[in-house]
Amino acid sequence: MSSDQQNKGADEKPSQRHEWTKIDATAAKFSSSTFSTGDENLAKALQDMVEKCSPANKASFAQEMEGFQQLFAQFRGQKGKTIEWSKINPPNASILAYLKDLPRVDAGGYGDLSKKLCVLKLNGGLGTTMGCTGPKSVIEVHSELSFLDLTVAQIEHLNAAYDANVPLILMNSFNTHEETLKVVKKYDNIGAQISSFNQSRFPRIAKDSLLPLSDSPEGDKEAWYPPGHGDVYRAFVNSGKCEEMIAQGKEYVFISNIDNLGATVDFEILNYMVKEKLDFCMELTDKTRADVKGGTLIEYEGKPRLFEIAQCPPSKVDEFKSIKKFKIFNTNNLWVNLKAMLTLVKENRTKELDVITNYKKALGKDCIQLETACGAAIQFFERAKGINVPRNRFLPVKSTSDLFVVQSNLYELQHGSLSMNKKRAFPSVPLVNLGENFKTVTNYNNRLKSIPDILELDQLTVSGDVTFGTNVALKGTVIIVANIGNRIDIPDGSVLENKVISGNLRILDH
Repeated sequence: MSSDQQNKGADEKPSQRHEWTKIDATAAKFSSSTFSTGDENLAKALQDMVEKCSPANKASFAQEMEGFQQLFAQFRGQKGKTIEWSKINPPNASILAYLKDLPRVDAGGYGDLSKKLCVLKLNGGLGTTMGCTGPKSVIEVHSELSFLDLTVAQIEHLNAAYDANVPLILMNSFNTHEETLKVVKKYDNIGAQISSFNQSRFPRIAKDSLLPLSDSPEGDKEAWYPPGHGDVYRAFVNSGKCEEMIAQGKEYVFISNIDNLGATVDFEILNYMVKEKLDFCMELTDKTRADVKGGTLIEYEGKPRLFEIAQCPPSKVDEFKSIKKFKIFNTNNLWVNLKAMLTLVKENRTKELDVITNYKKALGKDCIQLETACGAAIQFFERAKGINVPRNRFLPVKSTSDLFVVQSNLYELQHGSLSMNKKRAFPSVPLVNLGENFKTVTNYNNRLKSIPDILELDQLTVSGDVTFGTNVALKGTVIIVANIGNRIDIPDGSVLENKVISGNLRILDH
């Protein structure tokens, strides 16, 4: 049943005396930590916002600003620091295992394993890249079901099949929280315990002054941002959810992006975590030419480490992109021991995560937002490993081109999980590139009367003003280009195999 959809630390009001004791202690801690960094102007601006905050929210807001100040200090401290290329080694057997080689678990053991598990989905993103304004997780992706519908169906099936109680936890952002709370009400009567918490809300800072765009703790929404999925450890612990799961007897959490439709519970990986007493596992899969920018696992000074393209020296970028040298990349499917995570946060190790600097335009100003990646925490866990997994565990939907593939007959749906249609002759996913005219979900839907049959498709490229009729089949390599001023309507029932179509083809309604 749906429960506890609010971040209680921010919303519940204790007695006045307890409240002010908590506020004073947090604010004092915040003040001492910030002014020691040398960036007094930023520290003062953040402290001023804390003082303006309402009494009910002051403690939690101060805690967030302390987290931001630590992130900013890390950003300042790591400038000029780079990973030494000569010290990078490919992952060896001590830090990389293969899912195909892990011991098989008899289905009878799934029940005991499921009792140790909770599932956490990163649900902070909006569907802006596809022209949507609400949470990305409510976009319909297959059989008129959304990402969230599919996730809940998976958990419900898991609990029913193994007489388990695997909780589903959503990490929302301030952008997605309210809408998500409304949506999850429809799951009240299903067999799944669903709860949520909010990740941090950090201030964007002006590129020139390095001061917050807003001087108010509320301010314009555009002046604030969720600081990436690396915030999951701190936010999960600070929300009380981590200790709540431990109190329920849970030992491990499976973390993944809600838009990765391949990120389902795998009991072989969980069994491996238990048997080997691991604290952290990162799933990685083989690179293709479409994944050359993805972060990879390396061995660095004797430890596993996530290596991102942003950390790569400019002279080595081509080598980083080489499939021959860096053969695997991070799927962002992570398995974490809950007690190890709790220790990591209590010891404040998350403040050492590598900072990702994103340059944005907000409120008419050039600004910076600082983020971290949750996979980067692999270096801070005592017993950590990478697991090389098949490609079917990485099925993200980042664009309407991805949506086209997962909505097609290439995939079949069972218990909320997608699997490749057995009629597909080979396991690779076709490369699909739909042009700008298909970029938003609205335009995409308007240009497709139905999703074509792509069971035999290798590659599809569409450019310009193109529409598809019903019952279209695409095979081999198909390229459709409508130049400026032209329009191409693919007629109902068309079969296109190894075709290049250009020019003008207009089907008029009669």
